[in-house]
Amino acid sequence: MRPERISIVEVAPRDGLQAEDRTLSTDVKLELLERLADAGHSAIEATSFVSPKAVPQLADAEELMKRLKPRAGVRYTALVPNETGLERALASGAREIAVFASASESYSRKNLNRSRDEAVAGYEPVIKKAKDAGLRVRGYLSMVVADPWDGPTPGAVVADLSRRFLDFGCDEISLGDTIGVGTPGEITPLLSALRRADVPLAKVAFHFHDTYGQALANVLAAMAEGITIFDASVGGIGGSPFAKMAGGNLATEDLVWMCKGMGIETGIDLDKLVATSHWLGEQLGRELPAHVSRAFRAPPR
Repeated sequence: MRPERISIVEVAPRDGLQAEDRTLSTDVKLELLERLADAGHSAIEATSFVSPKAVPQLADAEELMKRLKPRAGVRYTALVPNETGLERALASGAREIAVFASASESYSRKNLNRSRDEAVAGYEPVIKKAKDAGLRVRGYLSMVVADPWDGPTPGAVVADLSRRFLDFGCDEISLGDTIGVGTPGEITPLLSALRRADVPLAKVAFHFHDTYGQALANVLAAMAEGITIFDASVGGIGGSPFAKMAGGNLATEDLVWMCKGMGIETGIDLDKLVATSHWLGEQLGRELPAHVSRAFRAPPR
């Protein structure tokens, strides 16, 4: 199966920048959001309302959201960890939020300081309150393939947690291979487990990390099973400040390049995206890992 079009959720402004050593100014972040919208993105993860002590790179979430000038046809998501974060997001004008849990027990305890079941259950009132306020809600599940402490994550567990998030009211579930160990050999059985649990694949997205160079292969495996929503990060920046073994995210320009060659529409202007990647590398003071942007910079031979 090959889709005619896929949707890309751009995660660099939140998931990407939270893992960077250099903290960008609010002005630079707003320019990044403008550049991404100019390139054709229709879904952008803008910031996070987690504690500034935990993620100082995104401590300006309120200012950013209040100053952001929304574009027609562009959704801007803000991550919230709890009801306090939701209140901050609502007060700042957010119209879409995301909640985050782990499919593995150890990562939940290390990252969220709660058991997996406690963390998931704790989001039920947060999601309800957000839906009552008219917000769109995205649910994230990390470590859906394996956890460095617990080992492989059972597909049945991922399916059950996905079902619970959807039952709480989430509009979409993003499944993250947080440490990037997955191959198509794990992705296809995971999707089979979701089907057996009657999780609607139209509401499922994948969030691949490229630690072992498998992100694009995993995208193809997911596409073959009917998935059409993928998270990606311009320049390939990202990872997890709470899981140091996590590699960078799937680079948006690498995904767009592959789709262009396959005749799959993304709605994204590759030239503008690559220019944004080069600009972002200058702001961060390093060359970014995306293959396509590096190739575009290389002189012809």
